[in-house]
This record gives sequence, structure tokens and C-alpha cells, in this order.
Amino acid sequence: MFFYILEKHKDKINEIYLAKECEKSEFSKIAKVSKKIKKLDFKAAQSLARGGNHQGFLMDIKDFEFSSFESLKDKDFITILYNISDVGNIGAIVRSAYALGVDGVIIVAKNVAIDGVIRASSAAALDMKIVLNDDILSMINELKQKGFYIYASASGGSDIHTIKAKDKKVLIMGSEGFGIAPKVLKRSDECVGIKMHNDFDSLNVSAAFAILCDRMKNG
Repeated sequence: MFFYILEKHKDKINEIYLAKECEKSEFSKIAKVSKKIKKLDFKAAQSLARGGNHQGFLMDIKDFEFSSFESLKDKDFITILYNISDVGNIGAIVRSAYALGVDGVIIVAKNVAIDGVIRASSAAALDMKIVLNDDILSMINELKQKGFYIYASASGGSDIHTIKAKDKKVLIMGSEGFGIAPKVLKRSDECVGIKMHNDFDSLNVSAAFAILCDRMKNG
């Protein structure tokens, strides 16, 4: 993630911190950014990283700017994350969404630990339109008015491998524990799922998303 931001988002970097001796090639890449570089000992680095795995490279970046809901209305493929609070899962979904060609991600919540999402997404979150909005029913209504077809991931839904996804679509993902509320399922146009084998009934939400997303984008 460190070198991805260094290469793709130099303008977002405030300061760089090093807690290890760099190879010449590594330091050369860092020095080209022309930012202030601070040396830290291991204890200070661990504190700054809040216990995360930093490998001796850390940076302070500008505050993340969420996108507006309006900015997604002219897109073709949006993902809504409903009842998903784990930043690891959110980050993994954002990373897959960016890699697989999703135009934007809406997190249904009042707030989210976005720094954790950025780390878990390997910085893909910096390149993805991410909206924070807790009024899912109003959003669904507005998206339908803009011609979006609403798919909801749900157990017992149509096997994703048997459908041809609409060109303008939304995929709603719910948490593994609570799923998607009945009132949201009712507003959706179709429920979709993944056919399971070996008497197993679920996947991690980020793994399920990647399968559904790839099929809907490329099926």
C-alpha cells in the first residue's frame, strides 16, 4: 500500500516516516516525492501504525473525501454495503470492486473507520468513489428512478450463474450475521446467490461479493 500511494497519490501525502534502513532503490522512490521524511524507532512506528503491519514504511495522508450520492447516478454498476461494519470486509470488497470495474461503493452507515478501510483495501479506496449514506430506502428509490435494476444478495436467490445481469445495476451486499432487512429485500428487483456444494451454506461476504461481482460484470 505504501508504494502504491507513493506512485499514484503523491498529492495526498503529508509526511513520510521510516522505521528501517531502506534499500537504495526504495529510498530513491521515496525521495522523489520531495516530502519531509522522518526517522522513527520501532516503538514509535508501532504506536503510529496502531499495531498494524507497517514493515518499516509509514505515511500521513490527507483526510479522505467521500463522494456524493449524486455523483453515482450516471454510473452503470454500484455496490451498496448494508449492515457490514467490519473494516476488513469493507476494504476487501472495495479492493475487489475497483479491480473488477465497479463504478462506486455506498456504505450504509453514519460513519466508518475509513483509515482502516483504506489499509484493508491496499489503498484501492483512494481510487474508488465511496459514498457514506444511512438512508438506504431513499437511495434505492432514487436509483430506480434513474433506471437502475436492484439486485440483493440473499440465500435462496437466483443462482448468479443462470442470470444475465442488466446493464445498469446495483448489487446490495449484507453482513454474514444479519443479512439484508426484509424491507430492503422487498424494494429490490431480484435476489441473487451462489450455488453451494458439500452442504455448505455461506461464504465470507468479501469472497461472495467477488464472485457475484465478476459474474455480473463479465457474465
